[in-house]
Amino acid sequence: MMTMNQLENKLRKADQKQAALYLFCNFVSLLLITAYAAMMFSPTVLLVLPEGGDSRKQMIAIFVLALFGCVVFTIYASSLFFRKKSRQLGTLMALGASRKRLAPGLFREVLLLSGTSSLLGVAAGIPFVFLLWNGFRLFIVDSAEMHLRLDFRCLYLSSVFFVIVVAFSCVTAYRYLKKTNIIDIIHEEHKNEPVKKLGSWCGPVGFILILAGAVCGYEAPVVYMRLFSMYPTPLLNLFYAPVFVGLYMVMLHTVVHGWRSQKKNPYRNLIARSMMKFQGKQTVNNLLVSTVLIAGSAFAIFYLPMLGVGQIMNINSRTFDYCYHYRMDQTIPGQDEIDALASEYGLSVKDFISIPYLILGRDGIVEIEEGRSFHNEHVDLAGSINVFPESGFRALTGEEFTVNPGEYRIVSSISETENYLYTTNITFLTNMVTRDTIPVKFAGYTHYNLLAGDPGYYILDDADYETIMRGITPDWQGTMSFFNIDGTDSYDFAQDFFHTLISSFGPECEHGYFYDRVAKIAANEAGEVYWGDTDTMTKLDYDRCDASDFRLYWAYMPKIRIMDQNDFLRTFAVYLMMFLFISIICTLAALIISYTRCMTITLNNRYVFDDLRRLGASPAFLKREVRSQAGNVFKIPSLVGMGAMYFLYMLIMYGNDGKLALDEISGLAVCLAILLLIGMVYYIVYRYTVRKMCVELEINGK
Repeated sequence: MMTMNQLENKLRKADQKQAALYLFCNFVSLLLITAYAAMMFSPTVLLVLPEGGDSRKQMIAIFVLALFGCVVFTIYASSLFFRKKSRQLGTLMALGASRKRLAPGLFREVLLLSGTSSLLGVAAGIPFVFLLWNGFRLFIVDSAEMHLRLDFRCLYLSSVFFVIVVAFSCVTAYRYLKKTNIIDIIHEEHKNEPVKKLGSWCGPVGFILILAGAVCGYEAPVVYMRLFSMYPTPLLNLFYAPVFVGLYMVMLHTVVHGWRSQKKNPYRNLIARSMMKFQGKQTVNNLLVSTVLIAGSAFAIFYLPMLGVGQIMNINSRTFDYCYHYRMDQTIPGQDEIDALASEYGLSVKDFISIPYLILGRDGIVEIEEGRSFHNEHVDLAGSINVFPESGFRALTGEEFTVNPGEYRIVSSISETENYLYTTNITFLTNMVTRDTIPVKFAGYTHYNLLAGDPGYYILDDADYETIMRGITPDWQGTMSFFNIDGTDSYDFAQDFFHTLISSFGPECEHGYFYDRVAKIAANEAGEVYWGDTDTMTKLDYDRCDASDFRLYWAYMPKIRIMDQNDFLRTFAVYLMMFLFISIICTLAALIISYTRCMTITLNNRYVFDDLRRLGASPAFLKREVRSQAGNVFKIPSLVGMGAMYFLYMLIMYGNDGKLALDEISGLAVCLAILLLIGMVYYIVYRYTVRKMCVELEINGK
């Protein structure tokens, strides 16, 4: 005679596969969330990603997507586990066990499974971060600032997620214990969850909603600021809501109708389509979560080629190997010193040229903050600009152009993609020493890629240049120098020149290019404290000249071709590692969710395949049905997630300046190639999943 405890243990052992799947889901979810949180709170990452910058905003946005996916994933895993557990509970109740008798054992098991798997996931998250991070340092690039430091406050997020997992498991266990109909409990696992069947219009409408949501969400902050003169509120992100509604409708169309017309062959894949419909709610939710995670993965990985391709093309297109500038009150090595330094490395300098420039004040329209509101106001000293004389710039480029008296031109790239950085509504320029002014107006762009972008350079007529510079002191004058190396350049020389140049600058130049001396003077004269004197972003350190923040933001950072080529990975290492890590996390989560869903289909529908086998279905037929089921689970989220994010990224690139430049098109081409590689990874996992499903269902055909 078997006791109730023995029977309970035997039934528990019969559900070991489902329990193992539940353990695996919780473990992976907590591991991914802990790893992501550890990276997001890491001082190593936060020191490089500027506060309030786009990079940090992207990191947080994708974390929200990953968190949403993992929460839904764990809730789904818990519900699935208890649907299987219901058969065990119903059997014991049918044999006379009371709910009071079953409660302690059930809650003990739930707490043990959910608590242990979650704690192990949290514990494994930190080593997982160190493994990926140090693998990147070992095999790709390493630098001093790549030393990973962790802030263990990240475990607060893991703890909250841990509580959610355990609490939901206990609530679900209690809900199943409170059910009264024993027959319903026993057959809980066989209950279907069909979705409401909508017309075939829902798929196309879903794609329209995705497009509309992406455009509205992207443009809403700009429209809001123009209409209300207020800074955007986070609530404007609700304009992205149609994207998720559209995604749901696309997934619903996939489950209910599919994307292949059934009119010619209505019985094609009938069994697979019916199985998806009968479990439609589960399938749609899984497809939706996987799509969101894949989109987040694509968004993160796109950062790498869009940054890298643009940088590489920019570096290779430079007309000079070396370009540097300095204020005239600094003691900087001249051409003779550079020649002597180059000779120590067996090199010679050629094409050396220097042109002067002035640092002037400009008027303009500025935003005056009033809490969350702002208003635009014209001020006489809105900021500073660097101004070349017409003859000096002509000597540099050899380009024949004319700047008329009273006009100014702006140095831009050939593609003019960075024109939004420049000011075209200047009406007068100011000598910051004498406070003399000259009237000017915008006369167009002159193209020279090497000097395009921040901080921006402007060109004046020679007579106007001579007029405005009268009485100016050396600290408001500058020199821009260029030269090439005769033959093959030396990285060691470039490093020596770079450090020699930095050691020549005084502490008054130890700041970023966004530190505006004219704006500081205007603020001080108005009795205000300039933000740059309080914000840590503007504080750079000569002793950390190899750090990425110094090389990216120093106001006098030289452009050295060989150094920029060799040090690109090191300079952007933390950026690249962070977004690569994010992509890996989201990709792993999406793959695991898809794999779990396919194995769930196998466990829940084994009886269907057994019946088909008894009716004479061949192994090849059964395997085709398995491939059809798994194919939709992997294929649809991949195509929709990657496609939607690729389109959104194109929209962002186009929306920045109203055009797609050659480097942006090249970057998008590389993004497309990366998507194909990721697609191959999904296909490999799909093939592996199909094999596992066939093994579980004992299908041996090809």
